[in-house]
Amino acid sequence: MDQLAPSERYSPYRFFSAEKWAEFRADTPLTLTPDEVRRLSSLYDPIDIDEVRRIYLSLSRLLYAHVETSQVLFSQRKAFFSADDAIKTPYIIGMAGSVAVGKSTTARVLKELLARWPSSPKVDLVTTDGFLLPNEVLRRDNLMERKGFPDSYDVGALLRFLSAIKSGEPNVRAPVYSHLVYDVMPGEYVTIDRPDILIFEGLNVLQPRELPKDGNFVPFVSDFFDFSIYIDADETLIRQWYVDRFMRLRETAFRNPESFFHRYSQLSDDAAGAIAEGLWNNINLKNLRENILPTRPRADLILRKGERHLVVEVALRKL
Repeated sequence: MDQLAPSERYSPYRFFSAEKWAEFRADTPLTLTPDEVRRLSSLYDPIDIDEVRRIYLSLSRLLYAHVETSQVLFSQRKAFFSADDAIKTPYIIGMAGSVAVGKSTTARVLKELLARWPSSPKVDLVTTDGFLLPNEVLRRDNLMERKGFPDSYDVGALLRFLSAIKSGEPNVRAPVYSHLVYDVMPGEYVTIDRPDILIFEGLNVLQPRELPKDGNFVPFVSDFFDFSIYIDADETLIRQWYVDRFMRLRETAFRNPESFFHRYSQLSDDAAGAIAEGLWNNINLKNLRENILPTRPRADLILRKGERHLVVEVALRKL
């Protein structure tokens, strides 16, 4: 039984075409300009104002309803416990999906839309890249070829960060990652200070851990999420997007002598294309099949992309 098939009678999801989904925007105002959307989008993940209007306004409206409901529930619990000192904790949105599928652009656009709600909530965005183990550690443990796999992250630090955020602690630090040098930056952090909403984006954020046989509590990253989104697409499309991005980076970021990948900018197109295909097949495709794609059914909402990174279908978990 394929519970992600729209024809499946017992699927936990409701499925909508992009056109039908767009109707749920209702009177949600478009608060971004075309120039702002271009700034938020990526050369490797194009998105335009029409796609924001078609997909992301409805999603913003849905999330607004969820956040408002959580605030009402918080007030009711506060009254139930007669707790005057109760701390309202951030609403955390988890976002998962393969490399090159467009998570970062989606997260940035969503962050801007949510921050422009009438209530002007404080919205922060953090990626899991900063929680990767340093390259020095990955090399020592022979994990450089598994960078981005679950075992390449400092899971303890990641869980401590989310636990502190969800506990309402102020000034929680998240480590910073540099895509230029392809490594965590020692001593550099971004400080997250009690946002109303936190978007937490990464490859494997929906993956569960192995459960202990003694029944002890083992937290999952997704335990801290109030809502989760999976960005989906066919393998063939993601592969093409990944290779295209790699080839474009050869003409831009890779030309920087400080870039970890600078050596690839000196190769011929054929040689660089072969490198990109090898990285996709030996690392990213393997990670997608073994670790990322299996977490798709755990998401509350799935955005399925087609050609040109355009969303063609939305799956929303039933209540």
